[in-house]
Amino acid sequence: MPVEVGQILEGRVTGITKFGAFVEISEGVTGLVHISEVADSFVKDVNDFLKENDIIKVKVISISSDGKVSLSIRKTKENSNNSYRKPKQNDLSFEDKLSKFLKDSEERLLDIKKNNESKRGSGSYGRRKIL
Repeated sequence: MPVEVGQILEGRVTGITKFGAFVEISEGVTGLVHISEVADSFVKDVNDFLKENDIIKVKVISISSDGKVSLSIRKTKENSNNSYRKPKQNDLSFEDKLSKFLKDSEERLLDIKKNNESKRGSGSYGRRKIL
């Protein structure tokens, strides 16, 4: 059965890594669910959400030119319920709020770090005009 972008399929988790999970979606076809596509909440460890040999629903979100298949668990929930809405801040539990805060904080710190590294490499610091 050929796999196409947009399909929602059932698959079996064949491997778990720190960056996601590999899921066999048809005979001989395996795709990757990136850690960011596992759940709507912050995922620090994929093992908290998935185990090997779990049967899960996934959506095919892309197929690269070299045949790599990208999958999403999160996006299956969006399509299964037309009235899906993103929870408001007040609807979230304390743990979900904390997870969101940690994720946002890590992203901001990474942006700041990248910004500072790019400034250091530019050579504009340390130069002084000689009068």
